[in-house]
Amino acid sequence: MPAVTVTDITSLARVPEPGPASVDREVRSVTTGPSGFEGEGFPVRRAFAGVDLAALDPFIHMDQMGEVDYGPGEPKGTPWHPHRGFETVTYIIDGEFEHADSHGGGGNITNGDTQWMTAGGGLLHIEKPTEELVRTGGVFHGVQLWVNLPKARKWVEPRYQDLRGHQSVLLTTPDGGVLLRVIAGDVAGHQGPGSTYTPMTMLHATVSPGARLRLPWRPDFNALVYVLAGDGTVGAGRRPISTGQLAVFGPGDTITLDGAGKQESRYAEMEVVVLGGAPIREPVAWGGPFVMNTRAEVLQAFEDFQAGRLGTIPAQGVPAQGVPHGDVGGELL
Repeated sequence: MPAVTVTDITSLARVPEPGPASVDREVRSVTTGPSGFEGEGFPVRRAFAGVDLAALDPFIHMDQMGEVDYGPGEPKGTPWHPHRGFETVTYIIDGEFEHADSHGGGGNITNGDTQWMTAGGGLLHIEKPTEELVRTGGVFHGVQLWVNLPKARKWVEPRYQDLRGHQSVLLTTPDGGVLLRVIAGDVAGHQGPGSTYTPMTMLHATVSPGARLRLPWRPDFNALVYVLAGDGTVGAGRRPISTGQLAVFGPGDTITLDGAGKQESRYAEMEVVVLGGAPIREPVAWGGPFVMNTRAEVLQAFEDFQAGRLGTIPAQGVPAQGVPHGDVGGELL
């Protein structure tokens, strides 16, 4: 871990050191994501569990999938299920996943690839390990993020973006101690490949032991750091953080984090996902696989699914009946 690396980090563009007038964001909270199982039984960590949606806005939910080393025949996925009202961003760090949806999108993503699916007005989709991964087993590790859509965009036509790992913008810090992979948004004038309806930034950073990242960050965005692996600190006050924990930052224009000088034997470096976006500040009604603005809209989505109005799936699969399966079940808020 991870798949996307560089031979000579000194060849990459540098993120500039924030100036003396920059304002470090203070850490408001550090929470630990509980472990669970999703779909047909693959292990996940619920990265945002226990955090107020207002602090996450425009994000709704995030699962760290794995890291797990499967034996032959063990890899698992999800059955066909519906979505409406938001976008799913599936980033595969190690392993391989196969996607398909009722709107014609899909394909295989592996080792640094990202599948960006805009559910919009509604569709059905499936996520499963490839036949090769099922046959041989192997390491599987990734992240799935849910990005809310504003009311004016909730009914857009579904779309699919296939972002290959080599398309991510690679950057480093002035001393070369951190490798940044920009998946979406702008970091110091460098634009990631993902096209977003909601203004946001998503990146994966590898922080060498003892290295520091001081990252310029749009003051109108929120700021979240989730630790995929390793130990370190967040904020200028160096608050401890470790694997499976999420830091929520307050206002400012700079994110600071440090890798621990010595990592445990399983991890050579600290791996983090950094997220931020422009808050939508609209009511959120979330029920299972549907994220809308009102309870009535969520109930309508369930009704539309049951009536077959969210699309048609290939003959080899049948969507769940009754209450639909979702990547996570949120209560109807």
